[in-house]
Amino acid sequence: MTLAAEKLREIVFQLLYVQDFDQDAAEDIIPLLMREHAVTKKTLYIAKEQAMAIWGKVAELDPLITSAAIDYPFERIPRIERNILRLGLFELLHKDLPPKVALSESVRLARKFATPEAAQFVNAVLDALWKKSCESKKEEALKN
Repeated sequence: MTLAAEKLREIVFQLLYVQDFDQDAAEDIIPLLMREHAVTKKTLYIAKEQAMAIWGKVAELDPLITSAAIDYPFERIPRIERNILRLGLFELLHKDLPPKVALSESVRLARKFATPEAAQFVNAVLDALWKKSCESKKEEALKN
């Protein structure tokens, strides 16, 4: 039986969230996630690989998030929203996923794990970053 992409995304988010507190704790939470989500070790391995790929791009993602979160210092963004933004932005920039899916899934995660206001914030930041990315691609295409 295949795992729904939404469920896998939730597990990836939870791994990112834990890793934001303590990089070594991700390994400790795996048994808990397996029980809570009723998934196999293989599924958790896939989720962990995705979380590690995102964590490897934090140096690229965080400044972009900061640039779009106008008048809101990165350190003040709650960890839940911060990691949802990292996941969503990674999906926008580095995965072959329709942008609307990445945006709506990020908003869904924010609604589920945070607040409606957080969902609006996540939507605004990711939408601004997506539009900026599209503009950059257009400018690049015009140069060539």
